[in-house]
Amino acid sequence: MLKELYIENIAVIEKTNIEFTEGFNVLTGETGAGKSIVIDAISAVLGRRTSRELVRTGAASAFVSAHFANVGQAVLDTLDELGYELEDGALLIEREFTLSGKNNCRINGRPASLSALKEIGRYLINIHGQHESYELMSPDLHIGYIDSLGNLSADFQEYRKEFAHYKELTRILSQKDTDDRDRARRADLLSFQIAELEEANLSVGEQDALLEERSILANANRLREHLLGASYLLSGDGGEFSGVLSGLSDAVDEVDSSASLAESFDSLSQRMRNCYFELQDLASDISREAENIEDDPARLEEIECRLDLINKLSKKYGDTEEEMLLYLENIKAELDAISRFEEDREKLYEEQRKSFELCNELAVSLSEKRRKISEEFSSQVAQEMHLLDMPSAKVEVSQLTCPLCENGIDEIEFLVSTNAGEPPKPVAKVASGGELSRMMLAIKTVLSHSDPTDTLIFDEVDTGISGSAARRVGDALRRVSVQTQSLCVTHLPQIAALADSHFLISKNEKDGRTFTQVTPLSYDGRVQELARIIGGTGVSDAAFDYARELLSENKQ
Repeated sequence: MLKELYIENIAVIEKTNIEFTEGFNVLTGETGAGKSIVIDAISAVLGRRTSRELVRTGAASAFVSAHFANVGQAVLDTLDELGYELEDGALLIEREFTLSGKNNCRINGRPASLSALKEIGRYLINIHGQHESYELMSPDLHIGYIDSLGNLSADFQEYRKEFAHYKELTRILSQKDTDDRDRARRADLLSFQIAELEEANLSVGEQDALLEERSILANANRLREHLLGASYLLSGDGGEFSGVLSGLSDAVDEVDSSASLAESFDSLSQRMRNCYFELQDLASDISREAENIEDDPARLEEIECRLDLINKLSKKYGDTEEEMLLYLENIKAELDAISRFEEDREKLYEEQRKSFELCNELAVSLSEKRRKISEEFSSQVAQEMHLLDMPSAKVEVSQLTCPLCENGIDEIEFLVSTNAGEPPKPVAKVASGGELSRMMLAIKTVLSHSDPTDTLIFDEVDTGISGSAARRVGDALRRVSVQTQSLCVTHLPQIAALADSHFLISKNEKDGRTFTQVTPLSYDGRVQELARIIGGTGVSDAAFDYARELLSENKQ
């Protein structure tokens, strides 16, 4: 459950900390006080999309953290999959987002991604907003409620996976059947490219080696001149100029003489000899390299032609020899696939047939389960609607068979009758706004028994409801909160009076700035707030009396 919510610099909330309790938590306040901001903050910490407009004016970033306790098994399994652990049974999720759009998320102090927050959040909190009532106007969404009640997620995902495979096979076969000319043209092109690349006989590193050899041949005279000069300076000319090695030899003799007089100079003597021998070998190598350099115009022209060919091929097939050889490998495989087209097509047709049969088998099984669940769904939702002051309500689930599609073979639509003697009709044709809200609440109440989330939030689901229906709605919310922690944003005193914990969202101005604060209410505070909701701007003694009466009834 959600134990604590900390909000900083989100919209008009500068800083606030809310400590929720088990059971039924209610948030009330005047219109525009910031109730929706609290819901926005919770959505943010669950990894959902945010807007830079949420960052408080004058602040560079916004921050929200949520502390959870006694989380369910679904949360524990998800944390384990993502590589996170609980600390003393507690879960702390934090998110900071900036005006520039950057996010900094943490789970129990460890860095996390937005997708990780979203993955865990779907099992922590489920937010039901007033707009969801209008989902009932869209029959396409009704099938999801049936699957949710029956815990058919695994069956549905198995079907969707196979159906996606069937669609892909159908797409490939359709493309194969209509692209014969394109295939022939493609085969000709691939054959030409393969011949061109194979004739070139490329090897990895060849271009670099050729560039080095070209540089040597193109600068043969200068290279030979430099190397011979170095050899002359090292070895001398055999005449008057003795060179570096001759002088170094004399130096070696002098140090050897010192070593013969004192053993402490032996290491110097050895080092001098090593230097002499290394320089002698180097002089020999330089002389040999100078002798090996020859002018070869024919080889230079051959290299230029080869480099020109490699350059032309690289413009078509890849920047490096590795990329060109990989391209050659790929087009060979593609040409081979085209050559084996007829054989592959027959295999694909057989695979498509088997996939269709499996899809149909899975869809039929799913449809039978949905039919059984629909009967249970109709009965339970109608029962809940009776408790919500709709005693004549009847609910039916229309389940028609259709060709294989994303959802199986079912077209499901809810039919409802809210008045005695009227046959059930599509929801969009008979339900008012208040009736939609109550029907959605009835559905959510039924689904709450199979909902894996630890906390349910109802954001003004009482829209369009008043009178005795309001109390019935409150009773329904209270029943849900017996099994699952519930948070409700409401404008109705009948619902607010049923809360286990009541929080007031209020807005104040200071130094020309607006500040929203969240205050847990005592009994007297609740009486004051309920009386305000009842009486509006002018709160009478009767409003206070009715507020106390509502709280007394709740206590009983």
